[in-house]
Amino acid sequence: MDSKVEVLSTVKIGYTGDLYKIVDSLNRTLKQDNLMFGLSLDPNDHNTAVFSIYRT
Repeated sequence: MDSKVEVLSTVKIGYTGDLYKIVDSLNRTLKQDNLMFGLSLDPNDHNTAVFSIYRT
């Protein structure tokens, strides 16, 4: 079983504590469309979040 994940877009934005709620909502809503969303902290700046969109 070969599962490929394609990065569609990545953007850096200011981090706020509630960003994960948006990512969670997007993942729950658009899972059936083979889209996945990710959020992480920029390793060089913990005030910046990295938001990514993937096609699975």
